[in-house]
Amino acid sequence: MKRPEMILFDYGNTIITEKTVDFVKANEMLLGMAVTNPCHITVDKIQERVLSLIKDLEIKTGAADHHHYLIDVSWNSLNRCVYEYFGITFDRPYSELQKLFWDSATPDVCASPHIRELLNFLHDSGIRTGVVSNIMYSYETLSERINRLIPDNHFEFIIASCEYVYRKPEPQIFELALRRAGLSADRVWFCGDNPVCDIEGAYHAGIRPVWYKKNVCRQEAALPALPVDSYTVITDWAELAALLRSE
Repeated sequence: MKRPEMILFDYGNTIITEKTVDFVKANEMLLGMAVTNPCHITVDKIQERVLSLIKDLEIKTGAADHHHYLIDVSWNSLNRCVYEYFGITFDRPYSELQKLFWDSATPDVCASPHIRELLNFLHDSGIRTGVVSNIMYSYETLSERINRLIPDNHFEFIIASCEYVYRKPEPQIFELALRRAGLSADRVWFCGDNPVCDIEGAYHAGIRPVWYKKNVCRQEAALPALPVDSYTVITDWAELAALLRSE
């Protein structure tokens, strides 16, 4: 197996672990900040509207499930569509509200075990790194969190799917990352926890997948039928460092 020149990482439950996610709590927080709420809308109504819009997107894009969305939308656009529909206004820009929302929804967040050690090893070994995430939050919001939790990361770039239309496993977002890196697919590995978006997606883009199959991670889909020698499975980032040391 050829040693990579660059390793790209997923964000959620890969380099960063979000132990709890509570969107109801976050929407309650936003409602409490509203300047106007003329129809006295409750958080239940907000949640109902959000889920309705997401379901409509699934139908219109022909996605079999949320792993196979073709495109992404931003948190700002989705939430403007929800809150402005009800006439709810704020005295802060949505770019600021999204960070407050995310922090409220995921209060228990931390760098994944041994990821900082791995990233330091990769940097010292001359192996470049970057991030490609399926996420509705902006580059600014995503990079702020990553840089806060892993301040010495040396990531060359951080790609948030909502700013580039396409989501993993669509090949376009992997091709974009390769262009940003200036490398061909055979010189890059991709690490992620999602068997469809990360592993199948990277494989079909010609990138070597590394499945971070951590026990506490939610595995909502089985790994597609890929050749067993076409991807690597690890359960701890220390394993990847050991593997690269042996190359």
